[in-house]
This record gives sequence, structure tokens and C-alpha cells, in this order.
Amino acid sequence: MASCEPFATTVDTKQKLSTTVNTSYNDPTLYRSLAGSLKYLTFTRPDISYVGQQMCLHMHAPCTDHMLALKRIMCYVLGTLHYGLHLYPSPIEKLISYTDADWGGCPDTRCSTSGYCVFLGDNLIS
Repeated sequence: MASCEPFATTVDTKQKLSTTVNTSYNDPTLYRSLAGSLKYLTFTRPDISYVGQQMCLHMHAPCTDHMLALKRIMCYVLGTLHYGLHLYPSPIEKLISYTDADWGGCPDTRCSTSGYCVFLGDNLIS
């Protein structure tokens, strides 16, 4: 993976991963190891939190499409090694974070993904 072509985005936005469509991946232990490493990386890389969580949803029975998506994320990480959390003292007391909504985006359950968090000083409002 060290010589792969870096991607500008973490996932193909047109593709929806399903648990029932594809053939099983031949080495689920490798998949689980890579997905777990990716999840660990989210502590300092919040830009991959959502896709890391999506990859972990398929740990019980990974398919070849899941492994291809995981490899794409690894190529994204390779191209964005300079990204990460940089925390400095600041006079700003209010931090607002937004996320996008995905209406019925899961092909298996048709569940949606959305949310937001607002931090005001020491208080979290979500």
C-alpha cells in the first residue's frame, strides 16, 4: 500500500456498501486488523471517523467490495499524512461542528445518518 496512488476523497460517493451483495473476502483476519487500525487512527484523524465506523460494521463478514473500500481509505490516508488535530491555545470559547445528512443511505436497513454537536465552553449540546 506504500506505493499506491493517493485519493482526494475517502470513499466513492456513488457506491453503497451492502452486507449481502458480494462474495466473501478470503482473509477476514486481515480485514479486521486493517479496519481496527483505521478506527484507532480516528483519534487524531476525525476526517475518517465516519468511514472507519462504516468499515467496522462489516467486520463480522467482510466482502471483497468492503476490502476494496478499505484499501481506498488507506490510499486517502497515505495522501493526507499531514492532516490531523493541531490544538493550540485560543481565546475562542465556542466551537460548532456540523455533519452532513444521508437520508435512507444504508442499502440494508434504509437508515439515515445525521447529527451535529455544539460545544459551548464545558457544555456539550447535541
